[in-house]
Amino acid sequence: MEDLAPGRREQNKQRTRRALEDAAARLFAEQGFAATTVRDIAAAAGVGERTFFRYFPSKEDLVFQQVRDLVPGLMQGVRERPPGESPLAALRGAMLDWLDETGAPPTILVAGPQKGLGPRHEEAHALIGDLEDAVTGAFLDRLEAAGADRNDPAVLLRAAVQARAGVAVVRGMMLVLPGGDACKAHMPAVAPGPALSKAEIRQLLHDAFASLVP
Repeated sequence: MEDLAPGRREQNKQRTRRALEDAAARLFAEQGFAATTVRDIAAAAGVGERTFFRYFPSKEDLVFQQVRDLVPGLMQGVRERPPGESPLAALRGAMLDWLDETGAPPTILVAGPQKGLGPRHEEAHALIGDLEDAVTGAFLDRLEAAGADRNDPAVLLRAAVQARAGVAVVRGMMLVLPGGDACKAHMPAVAPGPALSKAEIRQLLHDAFASLVP
């Protein structure tokens, strides 16, 4: 029985962390990052503020850490998509697969909030750069598996440009998330509403990637 206790404790910790992440994602989508407090997130997750700070030093760190945790699995998903898919189609497919598994909205999926970061704005930009580099590497792996020379500058250029386009697509989705900071800035007439359902997010992801095609 003693051997089971650490496992149960870890499961409880994972459930609490996931509850905090889900609550943050919902609140960011509904009322915006800047307007959401740590107290709001903790209350929505059914825990106290002290519990929140045992998992994350701040709401910014919650966003940053979830993106860091996401990258390895998402990139593996890109590599494992069917060989006939283009790099961007593979990224879209991997994101949809990840969404099906987690149900997490894109507010946390890519780079988190657009405003309210203050002195940590540069850290957010660095995180986006890391994500773009990771996607570039996954695209190069797919292109190489299809017979391309990953050391060819033209192949690297294709992977790098498409990776940054793919990341920009998902970040662009934040512009139309009801209540989000980007939505408020560009579409002030849109009233805040409930967070999008998973089906609505899936459709938005499809539409966002389709916008890359003239």
